[in-house]
Amino acid sequence: MAQALLLASTGLWDIEMEHHGQRSFLPMGQFRTPVGQWQIGEDVSAKATSNEANCFNLELTQTSGAGPSGLVAAKTLLHDVAPATFKVTIYDAQPRIGGLWPLTKDDAAGLVHPLMVANQSKHTVQFSDLAWDDSVPQMPKAWQVGQYLKRYAEKYGGADVRLGHKVVRTELQQNGAWKVETESEEGPQSHTFDHLLVTTGFFGKPIWPDYLPKEAEVPIIHSSKYRDLKSLLAKGNQKGHKILVVGGQMSGIEIAGTIATHLSSAVHGPGERPIDNPGKYSIQHVAQRPSWVFPLFTSAKPLTNGSGHISVDSAKTFNSIFQSVLGTDQGEFSPDVKISDDLIEHQPFLAMSSHYADFVRSGLISVSQGRVSSLLGNTAVLSPSNEKIENIAAIVLATGFDPCPSLDFLPSEVLETISYAPSHPSLPAALAFHGTHHPSLSTLGFVGFYRSPYWGVMEMQARFIARLWTTPEPSQAWKEALECDNSIQNVMNLRPDPRLAQFPMGDYAFLMQEFAKALEMKISTPKETPPLANGKSMDILTPARYVSEGATQSQLAEVEKNLACTHETALGGLTKARFVAQAVFRSLLGEWKLERDLVSKLPSHPSGRFVGTAKFLLRQGTADGRNVADHDDMGMEYLYIEDGDFMASNGMKFRATRRYIWRYDETRDVLSVWFAKTDDNMRADYLFHDIEFIVPDADDEVAQTKGWQAKASHLCIEDLYNVKYEFKFQAVNLKEWRIGYSVNGPKKDYTISGVYRR
Repeated sequence: MAQALLLASTGLWDIEMEHHGQRSFLPMGQFRTPVGQWQIGEDVSAKATSNEANCFNLELTQTSGAGPSGLVAAKTLLHDVAPATFKVTIYDAQPRIGGLWPLTKDDAAGLVHPLMVANQSKHTVQFSDLAWDDSVPQMPKAWQVGQYLKRYAEKYGGADVRLGHKVVRTELQQNGAWKVETESEEGPQSHTFDHLLVTTGFFGKPIWPDYLPKEAEVPIIHSSKYRDLKSLLAKGNQKGHKILVVGGQMSGIEIAGTIATHLSSAVHGPGERPIDNPGKYSIQHVAQRPSWVFPLFTSAKPLTNGSGHISVDSAKTFNSIFQSVLGTDQGEFSPDVKISDDLIEHQPFLAMSSHYADFVRSGLISVSQGRVSSLLGNTAVLSPSNEKIENIAAIVLATGFDPCPSLDFLPSEVLETISYAPSHPSLPAALAFHGTHHPSLSTLGFVGFYRSPYWGVMEMQARFIARLWTTPEPSQAWKEALECDNSIQNVMNLRPDPRLAQFPMGDYAFLMQEFAKALEMKISTPKETPPLANGKSMDILTPARYVSEGATQSQLAEVEKNLACTHETALGGLTKARFVAQAVFRSLLGEWKLERDLVSKLPSHPSGRFVGTAKFLLRQGTADGRNVADHDDMGMEYLYIEDGDFMASNGMKFRATRRYIWRYDETRDVLSVWFAKTDDNMRADYLFHDIEFIVPDADDEVAQTKGWQAKASHLCIEDLYNVKYEFKFQAVNLKEWRIGYSVNGPKKDYTISGVYRR
């Protein structure tokens, strides 16, 4: 039997697609060419001792959680190879499994807030043989990912899981075995095993820049520790009004968007404010260069994050594709996030956020280019511009993570062998065959140890390690894969490369293909979907497309559920109006110019024209007007405020305003409009109408040239309101929309037509 130790990482992303000229929106994740990825790592390692012929004890040890990499490696070694080949023990320094993924809504002690929305979909954050519950949203929250991992560990159990045990030191023995020392409340312990499997991931510890002190006149925290405004500003500079976010890639944009959402909710939500005077605060985001910001539901056009070295020509190609997918160079939001001119020749950076760009447009987030060079009191100085940012209330560092602590239990001679380089945090170890092992260390393996591994890649790496450690006579395909592999040299070449890709290890489709070729695994035939506008069918890549040899009936049933869920999601976006409501809701944020004409057939109600503005103010969902028991997670909503002048046909002119509450119910995929209470117009009163999107007839050429059509109806005592909507997108962004009312009743007979423009 063999014992080993595992360490883990994870990621997520999503999609919008075009079908017969209409925009459909999908949170798909894992198409052939994924947009972006975001990972979470756990410190884990593995060790093993041989005590029987062809039987190994494998101990899985993690210092910050039995996370995805560790759990999938344990499952693979226990359930996908010959029975009793391995005996697995997992060490975990935490009191629970899951690594950085919390298991409950109130588990806020780790590096991931339990209510954080994952930035890849459940079609990507999955293993091949465990399906998600249907009730889980397309983009799961962190605690829901933790619950998935808990179910996975329970379904594919058999490992000896020892929580509260931290691996502090390992020693490679002359016979290839590993002596592993751990610490726990039980005191120090030492065990020896045949193999050591590292599944730590890249999130060893948060990076704290040298130019910033640990303590200052204003509170400074790492983005991984942000939970809410109250805790951030509890000891803040009461005179300051700027929240400084430092860091321009994924975590910087995500945390800036999150804090902006919390501020907007604090200002525009009803009831008690979480902080005093929330309206005085704004966010100053400092980034060395802008990134492409994709909403969580984005495009199904061909997308790739690229890998390795990005040439000037490749950069131009990628940046052109990203601009096409988003429909903008981002200059419409702010010149400071615009990507054009010489930036087109630089390797692209990608980030995921539903609301960041529109908060930049609204001014709640201001962007400064450069880097913080010093902090004096509540003033930061940027270089090279010497711009000063004053009146800082708090600082949030989105400066990433140092993966080196994830390897600090390895002996120095082993670190030297794998060319360990702390100065290159993107590529700290030079490992063979896409980050799985080193040829001179036959009993050491790695799963999930690279930036942004998708869960399918983790599963493939675990299968690769299992084959590496259990197959005495490899196949010709296996031999050729190892002989042609240049992963180690590729890492060494990329370390000094100034044009290194954001995710240098290789994109998802490429890695899955390479592992499948070595393992002689065939990808399953995709379920058929209607063709896209380019005439091609979707070929969605998910872990469930690769099934382990010898999978049980129970496993195959989970595989089929996974595939069916993904197919149903894609079909809903292609042939129905699924996710369009979500895309409209996301795009409404901010201020619109509004022009509305009223034409009345009754002299008692004069005709006229309204000109003004309409603001959609984002806030946390409220329970007003709805059954809270049916809405445990109420998501987000808008307080809608319009204000302007109405000029009646009889010459009268007066100021007019009105308020509504707009809500999106993800469970039903429904956008709805609610009346505001007359005695408290911050609160919802009762439902005005649900908005029903209409799927255009594929054979109606006229319908294909219009935006998304929708309708609604509402009976108010004796008056019937029939409502028609039209939403026009430019790529993923809503540019213009119209609303028309026809109102008929005993004393009413009029029509209203309004147009909203940015």
